[in-house]
Amino acid sequence: MQFDLLLKGGRVIDPASGLDAQRDLAIADGRIAAIDADIPFDRAARVIDATGSIVAPGLIDLHSHVYWGGTSLGVDADRLAAKSGTTTFIDAGSAGAGNFLGFRRHVIERSKVRILAYVNISFAGIFGFSQTVSVGECSDLRLCEPRETVAAVREHADVVVGVKVRSGRHAGGTSGIAPVDLALEAADQVGLPLMAHIDEPPPGRSEVLPRLRRGDILTHCFRPFPNAPIFASGAVRPDMRLARERGVIFDIGHGMGSFDFEVAKAMLSEGLAPDVISSDVHLYCVDGPAFDILVCMSKLLALGMPLVEVLRAATQRPAEAIARPDLGALMVGAVGDIAVLRLRPGSFTFVDAVGASLVAEQRLISDGVVIGGTWWPNEAAGDLGDTERFEAHAHETHVDVVARHFGRG
Repeated sequence: MQFDLLLKGGRVIDPASGLDAQRDLAIADGRIAAIDADIPFDRAARVIDATGSIVAPGLIDLHSHVYWGGTSLGVDADRLAAKSGTTTFIDAGSAGAGNFLGFRRHVIERSKVRILAYVNISFAGIFGFSQTVSVGECSDLRLCEPRETVAAVREHADVVVGVKVRSGRHAGGTSGIAPVDLALEAADQVGLPLMAHIDEPPPGRSEVLPRLRRGDILTHCFRPFPNAPIFASGAVRPDMRLARERGVIFDIGHGMGSFDFEVAKAMLSEGLAPDVISSDVHLYCVDGPAFDILVCMSKLLALGMPLVEVLRAATQRPAEAIARPDLGALMVGAVGDIAVLRLRPGSFTFVDAVGASLVAEQRLISDGVVIGGTWWPNEAAGDLGDTERFEAHAHETHVDVVARHFGRG
């Protein structure tokens, strides 16, 4: 059999199957056609030398905002894909029932990279989010109409993975827990999971968590005080343990204000690693502190999470969370979505949402991605200057921006 593309000599890591070994991986007709110890060069139309690189399933960013041009916070998924190793972006409620068709027609269907989405319980989606404007989409309950949400989910069922609600003082104003209850009504009606954002109270974490069902997603699970999942002593709050035992999925959702190194250290030390690592990338954190999913993964590596588990949290686990077994794994016959990554040694300073710094000895970078069998290189992969700018800008971003966004997603 002749192949269209051959990734030669890489370290193939597929957490879903347990494979971690040097292998060649071949693609034909947009799908993985072979994984073997030695596939001859002459059997492929194009060969990519993956020596020294990690060949992994294409990364799935479970929480992103990619309604580019249609919302004030959207970023261009195609511009981020190769740089971040991401082959599937899940938009976390940028659009609601009132504008989902525009998101689909003008962004999802035109994008080279795969985009799936949660529908926001708010009819207007996230419409008032910028450096100078903060109007929570759930602050007026007249916008939270579950029948409209259900209709939009059913109309766009092929690209919708669940319902999204942003609860808290910033997203919901004085609406309290009501947006969560309305979103749960809609999610239950369509048989899909709910992704629940919490920012600053009210409502408190203790009101939101007990409502979440098995398979629902708590995003911003390592957020800082207030609504942090740990006590001041560092002990994990009991309701977080109960939620994990019940099957609630813990998602990082880094964003501008929702990831705290000290919280993450405490959670990890208590055996409560995140199920999913996501970036919550949007216009106001794409230049820091979140940047993209690879930077977020690198932060978890620096905090001691093993490489295979970090990869699992960005491939297998998000695929399970959206019930897409065809994604997030490397197996013959699966869609040909691959991330070619490297662990770059050096000294890298990472910054969290509250301005704390963490120095790491390595970080993940992307050589490029394969999307549907087509190689898409990261043109800046070998530019060390990118790393230097990354470190400097991380500090600049915190000083200049984080105070304006603290507590937002």
